[in-house]
Amino acid sequence: MCCHYPSSARNYEPTHKAYNILLDAFAISGMVEQARTVFKCMRRDRYSPDLCSYTTMLSAYINASDMDGAEKFFKRLRLDGLEPNIVTYGTLLKGYAKVNDLEKMMGKYEEMLSHGMKLNQTIFTTIMDTYGKNRDFASALYWFKEMGNHGCPPDQKAKNILLSLATTENERKEANQLAGSKASYQTFHECSTDDIDEAFESDDSDNETEVKILSGSHAELQDVLMVNKGFRH
Repeated sequence: MCCHYPSSARNYEPTHKAYNILLDAFAISGMVEQARTVFKCMRRDRYSPDLCSYTTMLSAYINASDMDGAEKFFKRLRLDGLEPNIVTYGTLLKGYAKVNDLEKMMGKYEEMLSHGMKLNQTIFTTIMDTYGKNRDFASALYWFKEMGNHGCPPDQKAKNILLSLATTENERKEANQLAGSKASYQTFHECSTDDIDEAFESDDSDNETEVKILSGSHAELQDVLMVNKGFRH
């Protein structure tokens, strides 16, 4: 069966940015094999994958609930001569939070500290959220305080998590004192860390190493790449 593509798809060579956009599109859907194909094609076309590309591949594994694959790819990142930044670590941290693996999540946190990384609010709210899923008010309270100790004033999300976990009178009193009586009450599920986007907003790294959902037609970009590289016929 013959597929038809826009004539414009044959007139352009894919760019590094186009590859990253397509990679991101597959990663969001957890389509690991398709993302791996794009990643390999980047190398073949001499578009060296950057830290953004590697971090996006990590998110593909995470969205496919494949933490073993994510961990292996994280190790490959270093073997290929790149150093993970706060966004890369935040993505992996989110993955372990998603599968509720507290031990490995905290292992990555300690690894970040050992590398002298400047932590941001998203790292702490991700940790708080994970303990919250286990209804652990005491641990969430500890990490709420740790945010301030690391120079990250607790944001509204952190306050909402803490307030949502307070069940006893003493817990509610302490949560209100720390979060402020005007903090909004939301259910725990409404303040879950399903997005790592806040890490991008608070990250000080170069924009080129940030993983973002970029604008543009994924379908059109896919046609350009697939037609040029012979993935479709």
